[in-house]
Amino acid sequence: MKNTIQILFFLFIIKPFLTFFTGIRIFGRENLPKKIPFIMVANHSSHLDAATILSLFPLKELINIRPAAAADYFSSNAFRAFFSKNFFNILPIPRKGINKENNPLTIMKKAIKENQAIIIFPEGTRSTDGEMSNFKSGVAHLIQEHSEIPVIPIYLSNLYRSLPKGEFIPLPLFLEVNIGVPIFLSGDKKEIMENLYQKVAELKSKNYS
Repeated sequence: MKNTIQILFFLFIIKPFLTFFTGIRIFGRENLPKKIPFIMVANHSSHLDAATILSLFPLKELINIRPAAAADYFSSNAFRAFFSKNFFNILPIPRKGINKENNPLTIMKKAIKENQAIIIFPEGTRSTDGEMSNFKSGVAHLIQEHSEIPVIPIYLSNLYRSLPKGEFIPLPLFLEVNIGVPIFLSGDKKEIMENLYQKVAELKSKNYS
């Protein structure tokens, strides 16, 4: 099995950590898609975000679920590149030196064509105060070209306190995940962006506002 390392990592470390160390609460689990591909869009405030979302899925499905992540950051050294590839199966997205072949949209479209699901954090960077900033337009381009694929909005609450930007040791705080109903978006990019932002924002937990 290609992703044995990832499966063992989530089985023995991530899932127990989230269950017993954070007391994570999950709402809307019934909205998780049963088929791949799909696009999952979430707010971004912590390095725990991708692990938390991936932990929602059966272990056997992890090999086909790719968190989109900044290539320049997660490939900045050999250890980080190995860890992010083998433990999280990231989809490296370039932020510099973009050209026709090395284009974020092209890379994500290729992943979808290969029947993979993508997790996207369209703010582009982690929030330091838990407030959601504007979405970057790349996600709208992708959705516009794949309007037949379900988009699942998700809001992660209190992760910015558990593992803030710049910190490396998580704190044992309650976390909350709210998963929205799958939606299909079409129209112009501005309309898609506005609708998507609203759908994610509506899921924000009132327990951590």
